Formats: sequence, structure tokens, C-alpha cells
Amino acid sequence: MKVPISWLKDFIDLDDLSIEDIARKLTLAGLEVDEILYVGLSMPDHAARGLHSSEKHEFKTGGIAWDREKIVVAEIREVKPHPNADKLTLLDLFDGQQEQVVLTGAPNIFHLKGTGKLPKPIKVAYAKEGATIYDGHAEGLVLMTLKRAKIRGVDSYSMVCSEKELGITGEHEGIILLDDDAPVGMPLADYMGDAVLDISILPNMGRNANVVGVARELAAMPGRELRKPEPKLNVSGQSVRELVEIEITDPKLNPRFVAGLIRDVEIKPSPYQIQRRLKLAGIRPINNVVDATNYAMLEYGEPLHAFDYDVLKKRAGKKKIKIITRAAKDGEKLKTLDGHERTLNPVNVLVADEKGSLGLAGVMGGEESEVGDKTRNILLEGAAWNYINIRRTAKQHNLPSEASFRFSRGVHPAMAEGGVHLGLKYMAEWSGGAVAPDLVDVYPLPPKDAVVDITVRDIHRWLGIDLTLERAAELLSRLEFKCEVKVETLRVTAPDHRMDIGEGIVGMADVLEEVARSYGYDNIPTTNMADALPPQVGNPVHEWEETLRDQLVALGLQEVVTYRMTTPEKESRIVKYDEYVRIANPITPEKNVLRRSLIASVFDSLEKNIRYNEAFSFFEIGPIFEPVKNDLPREPRRLVIVMTGFREATAWDVKEPAKLDFFDMKGRIELMLGGLRLTKVSYAATESHAYLHPGKAAEVKAGGKAIGAFGELHPLVREQYELGDLPVLVADFDLDVMRSIPPAYEIKPIPETPPIYEDIALIVDESVKAETIESLIRQTGGRSVTGVRLFDLYRGDQVGAGKKSLAYALTYQAEDKTMTDAEAAAIRNKIVKRLEKEVGAKLRN
Repeated sequence: MKVPISWLKDFIDLDDLSIEDIARKLTLAGLEVDEILYVGLSMPDHAARGLHSSEKHEFKTGGIAWDREKIVVAEIREVKPHPNADKLTLLDLFDGQQEQVVLTGAPNIFHLKGTGKLPKPIKVAYAKEGATIYDGHAEGLVLMTLKRAKIRGVDSYSMVCSEKELGITGEHEGIILLDDDAPVGMPLADYMGDAVLDISILPNMGRNANVVGVARELAAMPGRELRKPEPKLNVSGQSVRELVEIEITDPKLNPRFVAGLIRDVEIKPSPYQIQRRLKLAGIRPINNVVDATNYAMLEYGEPLHAFDYDVLKKRAGKKKIKIITRAAKDGEKLKTLDGHERTLNPVNVLVADEKGSLGLAGVMGGEESEVGDKTRNILLEGAAWNYINIRRTAKQHNLPSEASFRFSRGVHPAMAEGGVHLGLKYMAEWSGGAVAPDLVDVYPLPPKDAVVDITVRDIHRWLGIDLTLERAAELLSRLEFKCEVKVETLRVTAPDHRMDIGEGIVGMADVLEEVARSYGYDNIPTTNMADALPPQVGNPVHEWEETLRDQLVALGLQEVVTYRMTTPEKESRIVKYDEYVRIANPITPEKNVLRRSLIASVFDSLEKNIRYNEAFSFFEIGPIFEPVKNDLPREPRRLVIVMTGFREATAWDVKEPAKLDFFDMKGRIELMLGGLRLTKVSYAATESHAYLHPGKAAEVKAGGKAIGAFGELHPLVREQYELGDLPVLVADFDLDVMRSIPPAYEIKPIPETPPIYEDIALIVDESVKAETIESLIRQTGGRSVTGVRLFDLYRGDQVGAGKKSLAYALTYQAEDKTMTDAEAAAIRNKIVKRLEKEVGAKLRN
């Protein structure tokens, strides 16, 4: 928000403070000043030199200072033609000391050329020879010094200035036409020199998005008094209550609506000083009526809207005008002031009458009832709206207006009456209209003022300073809180412009923050924490997942973090779900539901990156969202691993690198589960997962529980993605189940006896699983068999059709003695007999 210093001074005396002091105090109070723009006033030395001060809280500074001797108020007495140029004129001008002849090509006084002495001189901003101003015709802001020269045979040494040349705005098409009361000869810096503070209005400071709010913060300093606007209206004619009625259909969306009436206005430009302030604040002047609504909003903080009363009367016919606030009908149309026709839905709130919509509540008015050059009677609206609804509506229609900026941060309903009075006051002053008696004020849902009790102990504990309750009451009173000192407590009631003060412990924090701001953050000493530290409570779920992440990274996998928002269409490439958790106000149409599948999210990331490398090994740990009727969704935690590409990078000595396959994924899963100390791990073929390739997929169990599945991606699913030609492996694990399995920490002593190593090869049917044979070997050999490792698989004529040869490396070892070859052979024979009996295995010669 841009705030001219001259406007602030209407409400608080600041003459004893420099501009930078004002900016510093606002910043320390929570209103951070991002930049100071000087428009005519003298600049500090370090700013003028483009240097930075050594003081803390310095600010980005720019602008121009107007020379008090060389840039003054002057008056044009006659506009004469240039003898040698049709598009130029010569001005008879008086600068307060002497007559001047000034050459100009300004189009906004060209119509006065050759009309003789002006009946009323025109007041202008005049720059004398040697003055430094901006070049009005150069790109950007380029300083120049006025020097004497001949233009078409006429001496030119000075000029009447446009707004760009004085640094007010970027406009240079015409010269500035000052108000009639501008004193001729006065230095322009004294008449309208200014500085603009660019203040960052944070969400918790929405109440200060106005000049009075900023002045109120400065008035919290000792010795400052806030002069609040108190408009006094001269009223006449029929009461507005006899002409207009208001109906509010939903007080939660519209807790208050106020309307006033002014008759017989004359639409014309606003006084220049008003236009200048609006421009410095970033608002484009339109006409005196619209400017009055914007000026009152910037000054007081209540957005206003002006309706053409006669348009409303014509729509009502012989009936009394009835303003209705209601939800829009689905598909209802409204053409707003910017000329766009908007399609509405029931989320949007309308200001309407019995004929239809008039405006988008709290955001922008409608085109049909806007104020135009022929408008003579004005109905002025001031209202309060639900800030969440306004935020959603403004975002939906991409309408970031000044009104929606304020309403979406919360404007207290108590502001509506004062805002309408102020707007009517300015309209009457600038348009000559007559204000109708009374206001139509419908207030069905007044908010409850927050009341908070604090003690001396609370102040010391929360702020680390010692203040009496009387002193705290004084500090809060400066910010318009109502305070009542009791025996040991201070009862604080929030003022009627504050919506950010809570109750209970939250309200105490809010009130003590205001004490600290009024006391001055820079006055609070640094102290050690006095309270005992709370007990440190670990987060077992987070710690377990961090251990898992470390395991996976150590195995060469890279973590990805994907969006939790997606669309059903994206997920349908992997799996289709009927129900989703839908987002009420999605940031984009492509993120309108919460994901049901973590696999789909990781595959989106893989598809975007597949062309950038030869191999990818991704994993993600995160929640999916399963809808629950009439409740919040379940959020089970999942782990997804995706691998594709080559096992090693291609190089001069690696012509055909091996592709990553099922067993690369299985090996990493085995190592991961081993690192988590999970036991009784088993793998079994599965066809229950539609996204996995039949015959190349396995279900994983640990501790007797199914924890996930992995395998090669199904060819039909693969066709839905652009993933290249190499196999794609995917694993999906239920982390909630994995975490429920207690880890096993087995401790075995280092054996003191030597082992015996032996290899055996077994011929079995193709249907016999290797893990079955390994299990039978361990069962039969008991504690004497300490190692079993499959190291070879053979199929061929030597073993016969439908058969395979499995070769195992066995380790025999006794705990209490050195095992002999005969003892090892006996164990081996026992194993072979058991295998022959159970699975028909034969020892291969």
C-alpha cells in the first residue's frame, strides 16, 4: 500500500520527525516500509547521493526533490500562438515575481490559443531556467537541467510541467492544472511536495490498509494524538429510508449493509490535490464521484460502491427500490465494470435487486448501474462481507481489486456506517450534491467484541518485561482498546475496527503482542528463557521413516517429492478409483483432487525425466488420501520404488551394459528389509496387482504379514506413459504395516571353530521353488548348517525336459567343536534324503 506523507499529516502531527524516522517507527510496529519515494520534498543526503546510511532499518529510497527557488506555482494569463509552429503555443505567465513568456506544446490548453486574456488565470507548476526535472520525452526517469535555447526562432528557458517531469506519475501528455486556490509564487515543494511510503500490508495487518490505520499506529507513540475523520453532513430532502430497502438473505456472508443517497451531483474531475493523492497511492482518478469512493476507502478502510440511483429506480418501476444480497444462481451472468461478462456459481455473492444482479459483492460492481457522465443521483453502498468468500470469488474470477484486497483480509462491520458518511461528505464537497437524511442500515449479525484478561505475571512471562497493569492499559489505549483495571487483572476489550483479536489463550497472545508493539520491540531487552523447557517427545513415525530414507539412499536410490494434488485422469493410467477427496478451491484444474495412488505420482516424475539419463532409481515416501464419508480422509503412508535403465553406465569398455531387471529390484528390497531388521521375509508370485506384469511380479511378506508387492510394469500400463524401451520395475509398500512389525535384533557370538564349505547341485522339477529347497536344507541341517546360498541355475539336455539344476553353497559349523568331514557328510546325506522325499530332488553327479 502506498501512503503519501501529506495524507498522514491530515490525521497526526509528524512535523518533528523525518520521513525515514516515520518509516522506521512503522517498520518496528509491524508495518514494514519497503521503499520511500520522494516527490518534491528534500531527500536525505545519503539518498540524494545514492548511498546507504549506516543506521539500522534503512530503506530503498528514490525520487526527486523540487528546487524551492526554481520550481514554483505560477499562473497562465493568456495562451498565444507560436509565430513559426502551429502545434506550439506561447504562454503569458506570472511566476509571482515577474512576467514570463513560456513555450509549450501541451494539448490540454491548446484549445485556449488565441482566445485573448483568460477570464480566470490557470494555475500551473512552473520550472525556471536551471531547474532539474525529469525529461518528459525520455524512456524511464532521466534527469535534465533546463537551459536556454531557441525553438523555432523563440527563446525557451523554462517550462510548465507535466506529472512525469515532476516525478508524480508517468503521464506527460499534458501539463498539470492546479486548483484555483494555489498561491502564485509559492515554492511548489511547499504547496504539494510529498513523499510516499510503500508499506507491505501483511495478512494480520489488514486493518491498517488505510491512511487512518497507519496514522493510528504512529499515534501509539507518546505525545501523538490521532485526529479521526468525523464527517458532518448537511442533509435535505426526502429520507433515503422512504426510497430504498435492503434484504440480506444470508447474514453469515453479509453481516451488514448500509446505503446512503446524494442527489443532484455534477460529474466532473476531482480537485487536483485529490487526484494527486490518489495517483501517488496507485489509484487512477476517474471523476469526482468515483474518486470520492476510492478516496474514502483509502483514507478510512471501508470499500464503497456508487450506484446510479436513477438506473435502480428505472429497474424498480413504481416499486420501492429493493437491494438484495444473495448467492448467485449456477450459470448466472454479470457484466462487471471492466467490461467482461462473468459466469457465476453459488459460491459468489451478489448485490442485486428484484430484476437481477447489480454487482459482485465486495469485488466489483456491474456495468449497467455504474456512474457515468449523465449520472445525477447516487446510491452509495458500504457493507461487510465474509472474507473467505470474497477471497475465493476474487481468485475464481481473477479480480484482484482494491476492494477485494481489503475485504479478503477482513473489514469489521462497524466500519460500514462511517465509510458511507465519509464518502457522502466528499461527494457533496466535490460535486455540489445534496445528501438525503438518514441511512438504510441492516445489521443482522453484529460480531461479538473480544474480551481478554491479562495479569502482570502474563506480561512478564510472555514478554520478559515488568509493566504495571496501569502502564499496560495506557499502551493499549493508544491503539483504541478499552481497558478496565481490576485488582489483579486488566480486562481488555478489542476496538470496533479489529477482527484479529481472539479469546482465551489466543486472545491473550494477541493482546500481549499489541502491548509489545506499543511498548516498542526495540525497547524490549534480551533475556534468557525463564520457563522450564517442555519435555522432549520424540516422533517415532518420523524417525522410523528417516531411517528408511537413509537405507534407500545408501542403496543408490534417489528420493523424489511429488504433488499430493492430481486429477483422476492422471491416476487412471495406473488404476481407476470411483471416489476422491476433492479440493474445494484448487490452485489449477490439473490439481483438483488428492491422490489415491503414490505410484502414479512417481511415474509422472519419471516420465518427465526419462530422457535425461540412462538409468533412474527413484523412491518416494508419502501419504495417499482415501475418502471417508462425512469425515476427514484416511492418510495411509506408502513407499514406492521405481527403477529403469542400465545396471552400469555405458563407456568405451562397456559396449552392451546389462538392463535393470526383476532381481535388481528384489536385491534392493532384501537389503532394505534387512536394514530394518525385519525377519521371516518371503516372496510369492502374484497376479493380484493389475499394474504388474503377470509372471514377473511378487508379493512380499514379513513377520507373517503382507507388506507390499513388486515386479515389472504391465505392458498395457506402460503404453500409457512415455518411458522408453527398457524394462520398468516398480515396488509399492504399506509403511503402516511394515512399521507394526517389531524388528529383530539377533546377536550371535563369533564362532571359534572352523567351518566346512561344500557345494551340492540338485535336479528338481521346474515347479519347485528355490526358497522351498533352502527352507528344507535349513530345517534338516539344523544349527549345524550356518549358511545356504544359491549360486547357480541350469536348464538343459543334461538335466532333462521340465527339470532344472540348482546349485547351493553350504556352510557347516559346530559351536562347541571342530566338525569332521564324516560329520559333514552325514548331515549332507540327511539333507539329500529329505529333499528327495519332499520334492523329488536328485543329487546331480
